[in-house]
This record gives sequence, C-alpha cells and structure tokens, in this order.
Amino acid sequence: MADPKEELRARIFLRSALPLIKVVLAERPKYAYFLYRARGVVQFAASDSSQGAHVEFADGGLQVTQGMHDKPDLRLTFKRLSDLNAFFAGALKAPSIAGLFGLPLLVRLLPFLLKLKLLMPDAMPNKPAEKALKVKLLIFMVTNALSQLNKGGDEAFGEIVKKSPDRIFQWTVKDGPAAYLRMKAGKTKAGRGSYTRRQPFVHMMFPDIDSAFDVLTQKVSTVDAVKQGKLKMEGSMEYGKEIGLHMQRIEALTTGG
Repeated sequence: MADPKEELRARIFLRSALPLIKVVLAERPKYAYFLYRARGVVQFAASDSSQGAHVEFADGGLQVTQGMHDKPDLRLTFKRLSDLNAFFAGALKAPSIAGLFGLPLLVRLLPFLLKLKLLMPDAMPNKPAEKALKVKLLIFMVTNALSQLNKGGDEAFGEIVKKSPDRIFQWTVKDGPAAYLRMKAGKTKAGRGSYTRRQPFVHMMFPDIDSAFDVLTQKVSTVDAVKQGKLKMEGSMEYGKEIGLHMQRIEALTTGG
C-alpha cells in the first residue's frame, strides 16, 4: 500500500484538480476542437493503491469519475502512487500503457492537463485572461481540497472540523468566481458560487482578479493584503488565519513539500 501522505496527495489531485478540466473547457471554448468526435475512456491508476479516476469523452465534453472503469480504452498505470502524484505535479513520470488504440484520446486530453499547470506555484501568467483562469482554478481547487483533507483522514484539519458547528467559509472575487466550504460536526462539503442559506462564518473578499491573484499566489501576505485593500476578511479572524495555514499545507502537498 502507498504511504498515507501520498494517498492524501492523490485525493487532492484526482478529486480536486483533475475535475477542473471541465472548467478549462468552459473558459476556453476553442478547446472543444480537441474533443471533436472523441469518444472513449482514459483511466489513471497506480499499482500500489486502490485510488484512481477516469476521464470519459462523449458528446463533445469531458466527464471525470472517481474509481476504475470496467473497460477503459486507455489505461495509464503508474508503478507507485507517488509517481502518479509526481505526474500531476508536472514531473516526467511514465506510466505503463494498456490499450494503444486509445492513445489518440491522450493526445486530445493533454492540452487540458497542461492548462492545469496554472495551479502550480511557479505558473505566474501576465495575460489578464490567464490570470483570471488561474484565480478561478485555484479557488475551486483549494475549497474542494480542504474538504478532501478532512475526508482523507487528515488529523490536523479533521480536529477543526470535528469540533465545528454548522459554519460556512466563503471566498468571493468581485465580478469573478466564488466558492465555499461548509463544515459541520466532522463533515465537510465544498461548493462553487455563493452559499446563500446562512451568513459566512469567515468571508474572504477580493475587489478584483489582480488582488485575488496576488494573495492566492502569496505575492502579498494576508496581513499586507488587508492593509493594501487587496483582501477584506469578515468574520472570525482566528479561524480565517487557521484556514489560511491549511491552504498553505495544500500547496505543499501538491508540490511535494
């Protein structure tokens, strides 16, 4: 069996990052060209773990599903889960390949996987459209990844969730993306958009994409961001700081730190 840390990393890559290829397609309509008449399934797995996910091509779209497919057209199986994680972190790790006739599907999928490299800390685009996409991907990924920390058995974050009443942590970019994390008595759920059934316990608000970009990429510290008007935080500052520390842990996990 794989190391528990690698299992947690894989949860984040497969459940929080890989599904964002659908966001890439929505934000980059020209990418639909790569999906023209594509049909089939590409599966990602590792020999030392039961974790895996598969991407299905159908009707000009993409669908990411957790677990193994009965009959994938292309199987990409890494010797170790750490190799699968390294692959999604941008390293050159080669899996064993089964289903050579499914290789054209991988060629079609690669542009989407490459665009997910925007999630990496060293990806610092200058073009406004790319900065906006990075912010959206980061906000969607980190809220889901926080939930995966809890669901994956992370003790440090699990202790916070276990003691929590029904609370909403909200991230909002003015005229941009929004996402939230709900935690209650040991359970978590991430969602996109604004949670409207109750006031956020902590609300992190950014006035624009550039401000969100600077804070989420740690170009500006949270304290300086508040002073400079790049971030407005409403609610519990103590818990806001705690969530921020776990966001940094997620970055360390996804980069192998």
